Amino acid sequence: MAAKQPPPLMKKHSQTDLVSRLKTRKILGVGGEDDDGEVHRSKISQVLGNEIKFAVREPLGLRVWQLVSAVMFSGVAIMALAFPDQLYDTIFNEESVSSKTPIRLYGGALLSISLIMWNALYTAEKVIIRWTLLTEACYFAVQFLVTTVSLVESSRMATGAVLLLVSRVFFVLISIYYYYQVGRRPKKV
Repeated sequence: MAAKQPPPLMKKHSQTDLVSRLKTRKILGVGGEDDDGEVHRSKISQVLGNEIKFAVREPLGLRVWQLVSAVMFSGVAIMALAFPDQLYDTIFNEESVSSKTPIRLYGGALLSISLIMWNALYTAEKVIIRWTLLTEACYFAVQFLVTTVSLVESSRMATGAVLLLVSRVFFVLISIYYYYQVGRRPKKV
């Protein structure tokens, strides 16, 4: 007795059947635009997301500015921790400091901020870069205000303090510029 052969299967060529493909894609929910205007090619890319969308288009000079900031914060922090008298003398042209503790605490705070700056230098996440730039801008703005009030109270204009004030305004502007540049939405091509 011979075994009965099953009838040959009819293959449907869905690649050539346009209506079938469109119905399948509509059921899966791919091929149309989502809320962000993205067109997903597959369900996997829709679920996992498009990594290009999260990539940061870095403004020119951002990484250089982050490196300069990290080095500057680290250098001033080490100077405030190790040589508080010299740091105070450089800025305010006064040789005697009543207490070294506040200057050393300032150095410790700067060292903490510098660690954040060093870590931000090696990240590609847009949010972290923006937060560090905002932290930096806020620090420079507060330092500008505190130095200005100190100079007004002492009624003396030290050259080092004036240079510090001018540089802080410049640094605030650079940090805010990069903060907004990193936060801009990229133009769709």
